[in-house]
Amino acid sequence: MRYVRAFGRFWWEFIVGDDWRIAVGVVIALAACAAVAATGAPAWWIVPLAVAALLFASLRRAARQG
Repeated sequence: MRYVRAFGRFWWEFIVGDDWRIAVGVVIALAACAAVAATGAPAWWIVPLAVAALLFASLRRAARQG
């Protein structure tokens, strides 16, 4: 059981890391991209836009903290 917990902790730290908000934003961006692509519309622009927005939000939050 110890190895299973260690394996789970590794993946949690690898995917989520220091900021869970970024991980949630990436999941939402990928889901939105998949949903738009399923309709046949071009969806390539969603992920780069989301990355830029998430980076801006993360930097703004870090600047406010000090």
